[in-house]
Formats: sequence, C-alpha cells, structure tokens
Amino acid sequence: MDGRMTGSAGSHRASECSAPSARSPRLTALSDLVGHPMPEGVRGALVRSVLPVPGPGLHTTWVPITSSRLRLPGHRGPDRIRPGCVMLSWAPAAEGGMDVTAHLGLVSMEVVLANWPGLKGDWSQTVHPTVYEVIGLHAALSVATDALQLANRLADA
Repeated sequence: MDGRMTGSAGSHRASECSAPSARSPRLTALSDLVGHPMPEGVRGALVRSVLPVPGPGLHTTWVPITSSRLRLPGHRGPDRIRPGCVMLSWAPAAEGGMDVTAHLGLVSMEVVLANWPGLKGDWSQTVHPTVYEVIGLHAALSVATDALQLANRLADA
C-alpha cells in the first residue's frame, strides 16, 4: 500500500509518503513557497495533500537532503521517494522565474515526472494539474494491481 492516496471530495492525501514519526511534519501551502528559492539543506518539497482545484490546496513538507523519511524499509542506498509520492524541487531560472522539477517515486526507482522551466509568479497553479492527476492515477493503479493479485490468489486456491 505504499504511496496509496486517501481523501474525500476528490482530494488526495499522501498517507504513505513518509514514515510515521513522533511528531507530525509541518505542512505548508505550496503557493506560500513559490516566490523564493528552496532553503539550503533541503532536497525538495514532498506533496502531502492536493485538492482537485488549483489554489492553496497543494500542501507540502520540506525534505532534508539526508532524510530517512523517504527511505524505503530495508533500503540502504540514497534516499528515494516512496512509490506514488511526488516531490517538487526548484531553483531560480537564468531568465527569471523558477525552474521547477517534479520527481515521482516508483517501486523500482525514482523518475523525473516533469520539468517546467522559467515559471513566473505563483507557479503552484501550473504544476497542480500534473501532480493531482499523477497521484490519482498511481493510487488507482495500485488498487487495480492489488485486486488482480487477490483474484489470482483466489483462483489458485
């Protein structure tokens, strides 16, 4: 169930995008962060929840460069995003605005989902549709995979 998204009224909440901790991570609306470069010492902003409509409904939490929060159980390599999770990173663009990259965690690897060069202003509304759709599609595929595996086990029994 890693990466499974839950929620109501069409929202997606990342229930498995970070390991349980003693304290809850501070969630921040992405729209509050987009005007500034990422702080030093962070790898990106992990998407924790996303509403179906753009605006302040995309919430993230900072991921330190050396974070065990992203590490898969038993995984000893570099930190990797858990399956179904999306992490956004950005840096100032040479021509102004921000160069934004979205990374998607898959079972076997982490991939670049999208690049948006030179975004200006509140770019959270530009990346929102991609993030929302990909998280929803990953959740649906996870459920379908689980159902198929269950059906195969029942057929073999």
